[in-house]
Amino acid sequence: MKYYYLEPEVSGGFGDNIILDTSVHPPLVIRLHFEFDGWLGDSVVASFPCFLVTEDVKKKILESDFSGMTFDHAEVTTSELFEEMQPDQKLPPFVWLKVNGEAGHDDFGIAKDYRLVVSERVLDALKPFGISNALIEPFEAP
Repeated sequence: MKYYYLEPEVSGGFGDNIILDTSVHPPLVIRLHFEFDGWLGDSVVASFPCFLVTEDVKKKILESDFSGMTFDHAEVTTSELFEEMQPDQKLPPFVWLKVNGEAGHDDFGIAKDYRLVVSERVLDALKPFGISNALIEPFEAP
């Protein structure tokens, strides 16, 4: 099977209510608060080291029985910049995609350089939901 680096749209960053341990690298996020500054419409977004997906994508991932991930709640808010630049934009519900698989082995994994790696099956499943702003390139397992 083929694997790919998937670098999702970065649409914001951590909000005030995040709880994380910065004594390790990458930081260990205990409670995720993601604040959108803008959104180009992709179903997968990121702020290092976290990934969020829409509820629709979560459902598809669970139906497809992919390996290497779990889901958790994320507090999602919008910033003043978002409200100013995209006042009529309504966000779909997003959830925290927690990646715990091995890159190049599981459907979801994190490479040694901390980038997200997904299987071709995952990429094919995500495309209909919108990932046009993500960077995608082949991953070669070491």
